[in-house]
Amino acid sequence: MRILLTGVSGQLGAALQRLLGAEHEIIAADREMLDLSQPDAIESAIVQIRPDLMINPAAYTAVDKAETDTDTAYKVNVLAPQAMARAAARLQIGLIHYSTDYVFDGSLGTDQPQTELPAYTESYACNPVNQYGKTKYEGEQAIQDSQCQHLIFRTSWVYSLHGKNFLLTMLKLANERDHLRIVNDQFGAPTSALSIAQVTQQIVRQLAAAPDQAAWWQQFQGLYNLTNTGYTSWFGFTTAIVEQAGLRGLLNKAAPTLEGIPASDYPTPAKRPVNSRLDTQKIQQTFSVSIPDWQSALAECLDQQHPLAAS
Repeated sequence: MRILLTGVSGQLGAALQRLLGAEHEIIAADREMLDLSQPDAIESAIVQIRPDLMINPAAYTAVDKAETDTDTAYKVNVLAPQAMARAAARLQIGLIHYSTDYVFDGSLGTDQPQTELPAYTESYACNPVNQYGKTKYEGEQAIQDSQCQHLIFRTSWVYSLHGKNFLLTMLKLANERDHLRIVNDQFGAPTSALSIAQVTQQIVRQLAAAPDQAAWWQQFQGLYNLTNTGYTSWFGFTTAIVEQAGLRGLLNKAAPTLEGIPASDYPTPAKRPVNSRLDTQKIQQTFSVSIPDWQSALAECLDQQHPLAAS
């Protein structure tokens, strides 16, 4: 298939390009081809390219900056996916789009012990508490309202060895500081970009093998949660990062001591959900895919060659 892929400079886009490029023709949509901050030109550009499938991991992901840069966040996260969906409907092709755990307010189960937090299923009502989550939710709705063939994958706490993310930040700080203070009362599933790309690859294979792709879309299109399984806090994630990095020689000094702190001690412009754990049973059962737990995915990620590896 000819797949139009956005966000190839980002961590998920890069992983998708690497995996899908071995099996399909990838049209890498850089900013020259598709500028997501200029959504008016997107639909006509896609119609001219005429791909067989569109995959859109690109997004405005600067959560705190989105509180003030609302216009750009809205264009990239709402109007751009809406234009892609219109193009998909015109061309009668499918659109795979990625959304976020931040569409929820995070209050689910917060009256329960932290070791027993429930997970959000796809059917829970959304109630984002920040502008980033609000625009991502409106982007989901725009795609669904377009009547195009679509899959929307909600993910969370995405990291890789590419780009800017929590994993790379913690590895850098662990090599620079002797003490780190990390929020320990916000919970979710750290999710490897590689895991998301691998599941996407398996689902695209199923689509490509379908004798009637229109019928396939009619049966399977919809909204799915796609994260690594299990959950932890940012403090728990950092603890695992430091431990795993130490085992792999990625620290050039003694491991820092870690201190868990409440989110109230680390104020940010954008409010974060307390519990953003997502239930992945639907995607695993529907497509017969297996998703690793977050600890295994972290180990697999760090087993790759890392730019900060100690010499």
